[in-house]
Amino acid sequence: MTIIDWSIVAFYMLAMVALGYYLSKRQESHEDYYVSGRKLSWWTIGISTMATQSSAISFISIPAFVAMKPNGGIQWLQWELAVPIAMILVASIFVPMFRRLELVSVYEYLEMRFDARVRKFISGVFLLSRGLGGGIGLYAVAIIISASLDLSIVVTILMMGITVTIYDTLGGMTAVVYSDVVQMVILLAGLYICIGVVISEVGGLDAMIASLPAERWQALDFSGDSSVPFWPCLLGGIFLYASYYGTDQTQVQRELAARSMKDAKLCIIFNGFARFPLVASYILLGIAAGALFQHSPELQAAVPADKLDYLIPKLLLLHIPEGWRAVIFSAILAAAMSSMDSTINSLSAATMRDFVERGRTIERKKHLLFSKLTTVGWGAMLMLFAIFVGNISDTIIESINMIGSAFYGPILAAFALGILSPRITGNGVIAGVLAGVGLNVYLWIGQPDLYWAWWNLTGFVAAWVVAFGVSMAQPLVDPAHTLVYTLKGSGLLAEERKWLGTYAVL
Repeated sequence: MTIIDWSIVAFYMLAMVALGYYLSKRQESHEDYYVSGRKLSWWTIGISTMATQSSAISFISIPAFVAMKPNGGIQWLQWELAVPIAMILVASIFVPMFRRLELVSVYEYLEMRFDARVRKFISGVFLLSRGLGGGIGLYAVAIIISASLDLSIVVTILMMGITVTIYDTLGGMTAVVYSDVVQMVILLAGLYICIGVVISEVGGLDAMIASLPAERWQALDFSGDSSVPFWPCLLGGIFLYASYYGTDQTQVQRELAARSMKDAKLCIIFNGFARFPLVASYILLGIAAGALFQHSPELQAAVPADKLDYLIPKLLLLHIPEGWRAVIFSAILAAAMSSMDSTINSLSAATMRDFVERGRTIERKKHLLFSKLTTVGWGAMLMLFAIFVGNISDTIIESINMIGSAFYGPILAAFALGILSPRITGNGVIAGVLAGVGLNVYLWIGQPDLYWAWWNLTGFVAAWVVAFGVSMAQPLVDPAHTLVYTLKGSGLLAEERKWLGTYAVL
């Protein structure tokens, strides 16, 4: 990296801080801070959501999977087949419920439906799983960038973490969304510049296509022997994405910030179909990088056999010209920061809404101050955790998804049971989630040959069965409790109360 390269990267990071400062002037309440006063358009939320999903992990790790992973290849596209199905479920079931209740934390619904214990328990599971995943994601990207740029890993973590924490703390959800839009533009520019340069280096499209081994061109694999088998990707993927987009605070918080129900649904549908061409672009980069790897002894020597995710960063340093290299590294940083900013803001929102604020009256200015201090605290926690965390898998993309898959199915079951069955009790939900997560931890440790995508389904089924069993063993004390609670606390109009009653929710 030259002085020109570093100057471009530094300018980008300072610009993000300046954007956060500018947007901070529009904040008057915690709702402005966490859900942008519910005034955001669908396209800004949709692009922000896609930017979070299209993280640095995707930029680095999907191409490495396609080009380098044993038994890898373009099969990663199989994951995208589940996304539209999951998005239809989210848009038709979860979004209408949460939008009409005007939540800030999605876990508020669980107290309305069950009781305070369930809300705190599931919110606590979210804080644990998302904090763990966020720290590992930051570490994983930082260790690759630090090795590529000859920086210490601590310096790299702090460089990204402090920048994100500052603009996130200043601007809140509005800064998260608008910075993500900017970062998405930079990410796409860097991605296609990288693809174009690498294709030119290997001698054109025909040479690139000819370089990829035939077995890596198999997009669908029904055998179950590949590293990305079809059925767990499709079936497990439906549960994974329905939980992620429908019940995870990092994503639902954006939907709650939309200016209308229609906008909230549109941003979900947009992501259901816009993700495929983006992931296909990452796969194209992987094909091109694999071709260049075969023809470049220098690149082969630079990528350790046990560190496959070094492929793209090392390729940038060795084969991308000055200036363009900085744009692409800025794109990778942008992708990393777009994931971290939403994580910090959502952790702060859940902490404040579900634990600090609940049951207390806090003066508006103090509430906003406490919210920002909580954001600073979570930013610091993620940086500290990232410094001390270790590796789980040989590609980052799998590590992050493995952590999420241990929790997503059981949490999805908790919300789905609340919406679809009036007979489920709070004790049943807690027991079900514990059983689902416990089963997935057992499968992770005791059944390593079972592909991890199945955990989303096994966790959901275990949570559902145990929750029903425990609930059926208990008398239903007050089946009208949740309706009474909601009507007292939500200020819903009469026709909206009737609408809620059409679900089995209340």
